[in-house]
Amino acid sequence: MDLIGVNDLNNFDNVDDIDALEEEGHNVVPLRVRRYIRDAQDLFEFYDETEFQRRYRFTKESVMYGILPKIEEGIARINNRGLPIAPVLQLLICLRYYATASFQLLLGDTHLISQPTISRTVYRVSLLIASLITEYIKFPASRAGQMENYRLFHDLGRGNGGIGLPCVDGAIDCTHIRLTSTRFQNIDEIHRNRKGYFSLNVQAIVGPRIEFLDLVPEWPGSNHDSRIFQNSLIRMSYMRRELKGILVGDGGYACLPFLMTLFGNPQTNEELAYNFIQIRSRNIVERTFGVWKRRFPCLSRGLTTKLVTSTTIVVACAVLHNMSLIFRDVLPEEDDLEAEEEDLDPNVPGLENIDGAAAREALIAHLFP
Repeated sequence: MDLIGVNDLNNFDNVDDIDALEEEGHNVVPLRVRRYIRDAQDLFEFYDETEFQRRYRFTKESVMYGILPKIEEGIARINNRGLPIAPVLQLLICLRYYATASFQLLLGDTHLISQPTISRTVYRVSLLIASLITEYIKFPASRAGQMENYRLFHDLGRGNGGIGLPCVDGAIDCTHIRLTSTRFQNIDEIHRNRKGYFSLNVQAIVGPRIEFLDLVPEWPGSNHDSRIFQNSLIRMSYMRRELKGILVGDGGYACLPFLMTLFGNPQTNEELAYNFIQIRSRNIVERTFGVWKRRFPCLSRGLTTKLVTSTTIVVACAVLHNMSLIFRDVLPEEDDLEAEEEDLDPNVPGLENIDGAAAREALIAHLFP
């Protein structure tokens, strides 16, 4: 059995590193540890409110009293063996990664923690946040909440006093989350999208307040939006009439009785008017993607983590986005935000569905009697 002494321990920052050695059969003699994480600089005191929010994408109050209590039990150590990283610092490390997508080695140097510990911390905290998905990402459970969504979507479609679409549950679309191939992450060619880079094609349904109602994060970038929807649980919910409203989507989807899309070649004034109303109702999903990726730049700059971690980060960022709406935690630069550019694939149009086309014609007849 090898003996690890004082000088060797200087290479380790955290109890996770030391525990790994003990599991391998080494006899660790913890005479001295170079870095005392519990005595690290208090980031809440070091940064003022504005600088803190710029670096961690949330206010101090949201971090301490909103996010941390939800996950603290899962990341807290039952003892102080090895001077473990405090739960709040683990959360800040993870939020800092979401805000920068920087190399974990650089992030570790900033916090005086080794890169392997940073990697484990980001995954551990992301997994705990992502586990809150059923609590924060869901359709309204009450009839009153559902009717409020209908009203807000109707107002979105109306514009300045016009006509709006009735009974809209949400707007659906997909967005690509870039994956950066590194020695830590071997990405299969199936993740290469039509624009030539590796990505996850993430399907989202959003509500009228730019909140996520449903998320499908795991599909490779080469898959088309319509295929993801055809294989989704939310489609089955509509097929079984568990959800009785409609969705609005772009031309990449087939027109279905519960999914209203545009007329590709409108022929009448009514069809033209319907297209304008549908676009106004659907644009909320593009704006949501813009707000989401601006708060968490790692989603647009590219994730360098393992594939399972990358998928977990996508879900965690969606949960945090919805939490930010509850906290009314708005980033200053979100005030004048442009919608994300719409990404349609002209080579794979939505398939016409007889029942969907009939439902759309009936809707137009109802809107323009």
